[in-house]
Amino acid sequence: MAGSGNHGLVGVAGRWLLVGIGALFVCAVQAKEPTLADVLGRAGTYVAEFERQLSGIAAEERYVQEVSRFGRGPGRLVVPMQLDLRSELFLVRGGGSGPRWIQFRDVFEADGQPVRDRSERLSSLFADAGASHDDQIRRILDESSRYNLGDVERTINVPLVALQFLESGNQWRFHFKRVAERTPAAKPAGAASSGAAFRVSIEMWTIQYQERETPTIIRTPTGQTIASRGRFWIDPTTGQVLMSELLAESRGVRATIDVSFQSEPLLGMLVPIEMRELYEGRRDGSLMRGHATYGGFRTVTPAERRQLTRLSGR
Repeated sequence: MAGSGNHGLVGVAGRWLLVGIGALFVCAVQAKEPTLADVLGRAGTYVAEFERQLSGIAAEERYVQEVSRFGRGPGRLVVPMQLDLRSELFLVRGGGSGPRWIQFRDVFEADGQPVRDRSERLSSLFADAGASHDDQIRRILDESSRYNLGDVERTINVPLVALQFLESGNQWRFHFKRVAERTPAAKPAGAASSGAAFRVSIEMWTIQYQERETPTIIRTPTGQTIASRGRFWIDPTTGQVLMSELLAESRGVRATIDVSFQSEPLLGMLVPIEMRELYEGRRDGSLMRGHATYGGFRTVTPAERRQLTRLSGR
């Protein structure tokens, strides 16, 4: 009888074991890997919320530019140039047919020297209520790029440009696919100089993109289309963007911009902490590098918010 009882207990235990294995199998099925469409959908939702939160945030930027190689020919400079800027960076909401978000770089120090006309420039920029919305946006972009080194006119050297490609309203313009290559294109030579910011865990997805619609989002000052391509490093579960890469190429220059995002505990969100950029002249062989780091994140003051809202035309 005791043997029968023991046999009964073993049978019950065996049934529980089978039930447990079955439950594990069901959980494994439910936790299957998401599709590319799933991850892109989550990324679109994340970027919308990210931009909403960051529109009320200002950051301090240190931005070092260096032109280390110049094109050949009469009148070309032969001594490398370097410029060290400190600025406050704001995100301005756009509108109309222009970009949805415009990043405003307010330079307050150049090579350790205060920018003398800062107050006058800002007053002038904010005071022209009669300017059209397009004129206002152009003035923001021009002001943000007034200290750019080299002869490449550019307004894309700000950390959030590539994120607009992941906005739900823009994804249709691009072809996306998951890839295995994970090394950022603008990474400096040598692992020691790559920076810990540009490293991500194995759980991240690397998603390549290629713009296929015209007119393109990025264009030259004369209106020439420039198809964007690059990669995003995305958490497939949350849609968070850990890194972005942008490659834009015209007839005269090839631009590469990598941005790394990390958690900012005081804000409870991911923020850009480092940007690396590379500009290569296709005709003259010139070479310009930029390296920006970000910190001192804070909430904009009510007065700043009113000025930015007025400047954006809203």
